[in-house]
Amino acid sequence: MSAHSVPTALREFMAEREWRQFHTPENLAKSIVIEAAELLECFQWSAEGDQEDVTGELADVLTYCHLLAMHFGLDPDQIVLDKLEVTRAKYPVGLARGRSEKYDRLSD
Repeated sequence: MSAHSVPTALREFMAEREWRQFHTPENLAKSIVIEAAELLECFQWSAEGDQEDVTGELADVLTYCHLLAMHFGLDPDQIVLDKLEVTRAKYPVGLARGRSEKYDRLSD
């Protein structure tokens, strides 16, 4: 594979096939969920899953996530970092370390 960035590679791939017409936000969101279900299927009978299958399905999920982000002009890395800051505030280390409760159920 060439040294293209993911967005560039996706744009070229989609343009060559004239698929952008199908990539409405609704269709992309549906595709994310469908591919996420296929990712989950990798773990249906095995807690570990087959790495090759997991890799392929995870790539599909990430591809549709990138396409949806591109549609809205968003940088996937930046929106993850921004959300991490919000989540960091909801789950302070002192309350959340080693715990799985939802933020509104955490207490000292």
